[in-house]
Amino acid sequence: MTNWIRFRDAEGRIGFGTLDQHATRVLQYDGNIFDRPKPTNHSLPVKEVTLLAPCEPTKVIALWNNYYALSQKLDKAPPQHPLFLIKPPMSVIGPGADIRRPKSYQGKIAYEGELGIVIGKTCSNATPEEAEAAIFGYTCVNDVTAVELLQEDPNFAQWCRSKGFDTFSCLGPSIVTGFDWRRANVVTKVDGVERQNYPLDDMIFTPAQQVAMISADMTLVPGDVIMCGTSIGVGSIKDGASVDVSIDGIGTLTNRLAI
Repeated sequence: MTNWIRFRDAEGRIGFGTLDQHATRVLQYDGNIFDRPKPTNHSLPVKEVTLLAPCEPTKVIALWNNYYALSQKLDKAPPQHPLFLIKPPMSVIGPGADIRRPKSYQGKIAYEGELGIVIGKTCSNATPEEAEAAIFGYTCVNDVTAVELLQEDPNFAQWCRSKGFDTFSCLGPSIVTGFDWRRANVVTKVDGVERQNYPLDDMIFTPAQQVAMISADMTLVPGDVIMCGTSIGVGSIKDGASVDVSIDGIGTLTNRLAI
């Protein structure tokens, strides 16, 4: 497995590279992370850089009802096609960045700890094999929601509005290639208290199936992210609360709801 990160150095320059085995230094690369990047001879201590969202998606696709346990709890039949909404790129933040409450909204804000798929190759109408090859790697996700906006208008469920605010798509801390998602759990903690702990192999649509089926609806390009959906344990967070989303083999994504 390889851990890829994006960072800002002390001079404000943005770069990308891989973490060493101890996750204490980053080996910087040149070029495009998705197109044969070239290693340099330059490395930096991780503690001297600011981690950014590990990719810059043109769109974030967020799934709903993609776990059997949650489907059963909601008394919903498993879908025949991924059920999704699209979040804008402006909603993306990286590890350590604050989630900001919209000035126009004082209601409940919810967390959702998830696995994120990062696309590495352009794909459209992909076969399952092509879809698997198009997956660059995986990251941790916190899919944030302004809950009370979702059903504010009884005539129209506002999924995109309630989930599309700036800072409402938390990604990181890295993209891991060669990751075996079937053996991992998503663990979400709020202020250190565990709220979610669910197995990724309970997914209704596997990552390759998600990519294949969604690519029939729209072209996916390098850097795009698919949020695989969440399972049981979603809840609200208070202003000032810190949310940790951890997946063994990827790391821990931490973001705070700013006061």
